[in-house]
Amino acid sequence: MLSSALINVMVKAARRAGRSLSRDLGEIENLQVSLKGPANFVSLADKRAEEMLYADLAKSRPGYGFIGEEGGNREGADKSHTWIVDPLDGTTNFLHGIPQFAISIGLRREGTIIAGVIYNPANDELYIAERGKGAFLNDQRLRVAGRRKLDECVVACGLPHIGRGDHELALREMAVLQNKVAGFRRFGAASLDMAFVAAGRLDGYWERNLQPWDMAAGQIMIREAGGVVSGIEGSDDPLKTGNVICGNEFVHGELVKILKAVGK
Repeated sequence: MLSSALINVMVKAARRAGRSLSRDLGEIENLQVSLKGPANFVSLADKRAEEMLYADLAKSRPGYGFIGEEGGNREGADKSHTWIVDPLDGTTNFLHGIPQFAISIGLRREGTIIAGVIYNPANDELYIAERGKGAFLNDQRLRVAGRRKLDECVVACGLPHIGRGDHELALREMAVLQNKVAGFRRFGAASLDMAFVAAGRLDGYWERNLQPWDMAAGQIMIREAGGVVSGIEGSDDPLKTGNVICGNEFVHGELVKILKAVGK
């Protein structure tokens, strides 16, 4: 399993915040929640986890910047390094007691993601990746699936919900693709969808209108597992566009070709 001083810092922070989320998941009925927009809930657990992550990462790497879903952008003295963190990806799943959620930590250096950790405390699955050193699930090396026939592939997607996203475009995309793939999945946590692609559990994944913290760790996870990740155009940066397509080289290429045509 990959182990470095940097990864150890990230894993330690993720596990501590994960223990807090696990306790809150066990008391889900008692959580006090506030609305953060239609069908998009934020809990006390979410905010607490982010503060724990910020405290641990700042202690270990003083001066690094920090971008979090809840706290926004906190600039550091070190302008070349920035943590990009989602303390609870899959909040709606979490608040319904569905154990498909994760802590996602990515580290950006000079504009490039160099390390990522995705941790689901509900099942203790820990995904880690570091640039040039590979991607791992616990102690197992990850490789993307090798399928080269789209009709044998299971592909995940994101679905827009009330008040968010282009519903008509999403329906057109699914209508075209459902005649070409073996099956669709919609799990509700972008970081884990990307981790599943890295692990070969999913053949591909696409989603629009995401935030950098949804994708930062997943992006390096897929690339270190031998996959390809981009925006809808095929060569654009998903962290800038908010749209992502990923899979092995073949699946990525096919999805880009199909989805670009649908979006025109």
